[in-house]
Amino acid sequence: MTTIVERIRAEYAKDQANARPAATADELPISFDSITPEWLTAVLCADVPGARVTGYRLGPVDNGSSNRRKLYPDYNAAGKQAGLPAGLFCKATHDLANRMVLGVSGGARGEVNFYTQIRPLLNIEAPICYFARMDDRSFNSIIMLGDLTPTRREFCDHHTVMTRERVESQLRLLATLHGNCYALPELKQRLANFVTFRSFFEKSLDFGFRDGTEAGFRDAEEVIPPRFFRHVDEIWDATMQALYLLDAMPHTLAHCDVHLKNWYVAGNGEMGLSDWQCCGRAGWARDLAYATGCGLTVENRRLWERDLVRYYIEHLAASGGPEVEFETAFTAYRQQYVQALAYWTVTLSPPPGIPDMQPRDITLEFIRRLATAADDLDTLAALGN
Repeated sequence: MTTIVERIRAEYAKDQANARPAATADELPISFDSITPEWLTAVLCADVPGARVTGYRLGPVDNGSSNRRKLYPDYNAAGKQAGLPAGLFCKATHDLANRMVLGVSGGARGEVNFYTQIRPLLNIEAPICYFARMDDRSFNSIIMLGDLTPTRREFCDHHTVMTRERVESQLRLLATLHGNCYALPELKQRLANFVTFRSFFEKSLDFGFRDGTEAGFRDAEEVIPPRFFRHVDEIWDATMQALYLLDAMPHTLAHCDVHLKNWYVAGNGEMGLSDWQCCGRAGWARDLAYATGCGLTVENRRLWERDLVRYYIEHLAASGGPEVEFETAFTAYRQQYVQALAYWTVTLSPPPGIPDMQPRDITLEFIRRLATAADDLDTLAALGN
């Protein structure tokens, strides 16, 4: 860990000292301001003879776990006629903190691999990628996705009304992702290029993840059911136990961060899934619990969850995944709620090594939903505690 951190710092310092605009496809911009029309021409117009980017403008700065900006290219006549993308959503690891977290954890590499190796083979609603690359030494990276703004109906947050139809659409997408990656030989082969989610999670411990989750759990007492909060000293061990159980399941590609803000409603009404920087090899159960518990109101989750687990495992089998008995699936679903919860308690009280990623009101609402589900479902008992 110390060696990797020292290398990232040294490479970052070298990038800053030798800062220059990016002009060819072999170069990676070290900031959004170092992007040039020549570089955009090289990465966006290579397959369109005569097409050229003549200029561009950037949207507002939007930093969190990654450095995000929208970018709007201007094209010559050949580029316009070819229908090249008029708007792009870009994610990068330009800042040192982002290179540290997403580089060491494997998040930047995982998302690049998803968009270049997995996304083209999946028939799911997810962004289209126009360019994705990472430098494996410096962990500098950039991913350029099609801007969803003109074609989406709604980006989701904790106020989004999740109907039964919408959550079933989410589960069909997850079942397709999981099932296809279990069944299709080419996808199974490409999974070897992804770290396990267990490895991803364990590497985050070097950035104070455990301290952040424990502090966040205590800081969120106001929204955690009292009966569940009384187990505060048991939660971390349960979180790790759930991780080991997830890792022991047959591996597929799991998204691993399926909170509601990473979903959008496409123009056709189907749910789409973005932000693949936490994806990795794991069992399917964490995605199922996380999406259901975080996305639904407490009341609707209580009403629908047993039917939704049945719905998911039916579609998982239909998509090439294993046939799973309902009670086995429901137990695995119950067990993973502490794992999903950890992602939001650390978000509420991030340690110095992890960026501040989400507003407090959203974070508390998602903690409330996930902690209430863990209490309702007696997640600790499902883990044998």
